[in-house]
Amino acid sequence: MSGEGRPTELDHDGAGLRIAVVAGTWHEKITEGLLTGALRTLAASGAEVEVIRVPGSFELPVVAKAALDAGADGVVALGVIIRGGTPHFDFVSNAATDGLTRVALDTGKPVGFGVLTLDDEQQGIDRAGFPGSKEDKGQEAAEAVLATARVLARIHGR
Repeated sequence: MSGEGRPTELDHDGAGLRIAVVAGTWHEKITEGLLTGALRTLAASGAEVEVIRVPGSFELPVVAKAALDAGADGVVALGVIIRGGTPHFDFVSNAATDGLTRVALDTGKPVGFGVLTLDDEQQGIDRAGFPGSKEDKGQEAAEAVLATARVLARIHGR
């Protein structure tokens, strides 16, 4: 785990943007850490924010698409998937990743990917932006959606 190579010169101005944060409810402690980092970043940006809770990471793509179709300029998708003893981890991880990628491509709008795929709970705590955490993936996903929304706006002449 490393924040090395993280971009520092991106436009995180959210003024005039409507951003939906779609967050799963599995692994509540880690998810709440991700949500806190995303909301702090979006509030500082000036974006209008709506939080939408879904059961788990598998449900993120369909609700992200609905939010974008309803007028959101971008979505921050947050979820936690912890490896167990069955292939379920692979199925859910692949479905969430592929689904969110498809949503971004189909809508032409940014999706900030804040879905943690973990071997154990400690890896999530290390990435969830808690005091002492090594990373804040909720913040990073929010920054990514803001920066990408600004790039797309420039491309489209807005």
